[in-house]
Amino acid sequence: MIVLSIFYLSNPILFIEHVLFLDLSSSYWFIRFNPNDVIYLSIADDYIVFRIWISSQLNVKEVYVIVNETFISMKKQFSLIDWIVWYGVFTYTGKPLYYRFKIVLVNGTSMNIYRDGFNDFYFDGVDRFPQVKWVKNGVVYQIFPDRFYNGDTSNDQYALESDMWSIVEKYEGSAQYKPVLSEWSDPITNLHCCHQYYGGDLRGIIEKLDYLYDLGVRLIYLNPIFLSGSAHGYDPYDYYKVDPKFGTLEDLRELIDKAHEKGIKIIFDYVPDHVGIGFWAFLDVREKGRESDYWNWFTIYKWPFKLLENGAYDCWWGFPSLPRLRTDNPEVREYLYNVAMYWLEFGFDGFRVDTPLDVRDSVNFFKELRLRVKSKYPDAYIVGEIWDYNPFWVNGSAFDSLMNYALGIGIVLDYAQGKLVGSGRDHVSYRLAYYYANYGVNVAGMGFNIISSHDTDRLLTMVGGGGLRDTPSREAIDRLKLASTIQFTLPGAPVIFQGDERGIGGRKNYYDEQRYPIQWDRLNNEIYEHYRKLGLLKTTLKPLQTSIIRVFETTGSLLVFTRGYDDEIIVVASNDRVSRTYQLPEGNWIILYTTRENTVLNNNVLTIPPLTAVILLKERPVEETVSETTIESTIETSISTPTEGLSNTTIETLTNSREISELQGDDLSKLIVLTILLIIFVIIFIITRRVFYRKPG
Repeated sequence: MIVLSIFYLSNPILFIEHVLFLDLSSSYWFIRFNPNDVIYLSIADDYIVFRIWISSQLNVKEVYVIVNETFISMKKQFSLIDWIVWYGVFTYTGKPLYYRFKIVLVNGTSMNIYRDGFNDFYFDGVDRFPQVKWVKNGVVYQIFPDRFYNGDTSNDQYALESDMWSIVEKYEGSAQYKPVLSEWSDPITNLHCCHQYYGGDLRGIIEKLDYLYDLGVRLIYLNPIFLSGSAHGYDPYDYYKVDPKFGTLEDLRELIDKAHEKGIKIIFDYVPDHVGIGFWAFLDVREKGRESDYWNWFTIYKWPFKLLENGAYDCWWGFPSLPRLRTDNPEVREYLYNVAMYWLEFGFDGFRVDTPLDVRDSVNFFKELRLRVKSKYPDAYIVGEIWDYNPFWVNGSAFDSLMNYALGIGIVLDYAQGKLVGSGRDHVSYRLAYYYANYGVNVAGMGFNIISSHDTDRLLTMVGGGGLRDTPSREAIDRLKLASTIQFTLPGAPVIFQGDERGIGGRKNYYDEQRYPIQWDRLNNEIYEHYRKLGLLKTTLKPLQTSIIRVFETTGSLLVFTRGYDDEIIVVASNDRVSRTYQLPEGNWIILYTTRENTVLNNNVLTIPPLTAVILLKERPVEETVSETTIESTIETSISTPTEGLSNTTIETLTNSREISELQGDDLSKLIVLTILLIIFVIIFIITRRVFYRKPG
């Protein structure tokens, strides 16, 4: 109560700032802001984005960020029960600037938030965590090369020569299994996960580049393509050699060049934690023991040992097929850093890091890796395979994005499955708002937004569509379209696992059925056209290429958010089994795309069919029907940029009232009383201080 009283007096800022920087995590303080954290200040889309968290206990009317004495109105971005997150933007020029915040309460009270009581915050103009801007402009497509498309059958047999079981037989005299080379549509065997090969290769990817481009794909993520002992490639034998079963170095050169000609970038899979048993240094240790120059590259518990011998050496998650590298060894680190730099020099546009949390001394390892990569390739995209919600790894010291399963599965998929319809923290609107409130806006724009991959069930399966050979129900298709529409309209880049756009099912718990080869003669046209239209919207609509999102407070089955700095796009979704209605914000809206027919817009009231997502554009004539022509003709609309200032009248009014508190009406009597109490308090404090701190003598 004392703090609250002081809050209304003439100089509250010393107290507010004291609270602000002593404990940013305490939920009972009034304000959260830390200029050194990208959650609160980042550079995105060529703007400085300021964000401040204000306690929901305050009845706030308006918030401004005052940059070099220019007043910029801030918007409510998220409501987090205890906090309201506000944001404002200012054009980034690289020049230093000063800023503070002004909060205006409903009762007329206003206050300025300074750095230390009287001085503005200072920003030196240096962007310490630059965005990789190209990421957010299109769709990512994940390719598992052996199962994508076979463009050259002459290299198929090489898979058998390098397979792990062939290596075991060569060095140990016998092996428990033999690898299998199958025809493209052969049935799944118990070796399907790792040692059943189908012949997909780099030449096959080259032949499908037009197909990918038409889907809106602007980035290909390749699962491992370097020499290994499996179909998945996460057991590398040689980081510098293209696996012959996928083609040659020249094939890779052609793929990268032709993709770049189309405006498609490519990232590779980088595996720093472990290798395969055929890795040259590991085989040298097997042969020479402590005499090997590479003995300290691994942790050996027993020597001599046999390949795949349990307990003989440290391995990833207990799998003896994957010996772990000692990444705390400077020699190993240098080798791995050079691998990354070599392939970036070759022409790759970045890389995805496999199992980074398992890497020894991971924080320092990836800090150094990032410094080396970004110093020479600042536009390289670095993605970390971290499944949980973990902002620590995207603060500018490691990754540009995580593999956002926490978003794709933990929020989007859950919602599409009919969950997250409770109240408060159990509602989808809170979960989505909380997720984005705790990542920098720059990070949101680089999001690698994945739902299904080679490591999960397929999306269609996860929404009830069955396995590989099953025919999906109407409801499963609707839920897939609901999930993917949300995925495609969030900040960052949506990720398609190869074949999801064709309506393929697949269960992970059945020999990794989700990795079965794409059968190119089979296509669910409804699902394919759905993905194609989403790709068209993503690559054309500027608001969907920004880093900003605002999530509205909703209840029940509804999820509503806007995209663009002027809220040009609104997405309204319902996971209910019955129709719902929603009153749109003020403005003229047109439906760009809806996942189901019978979506009706009348006087800004949207009627949403069951299990439906709707994308609407502001400032166009309202239409109640949706067609392919509607999409094609409206996505080329020009989008305005955010307003950075207010009218002169508004600025003058605010400038003339820069006092910290403005109390009106009967607040005056409260002020007088509080002032008298404060004076008495100060007098008592001074007297007490003199009594207890009087020098002796």
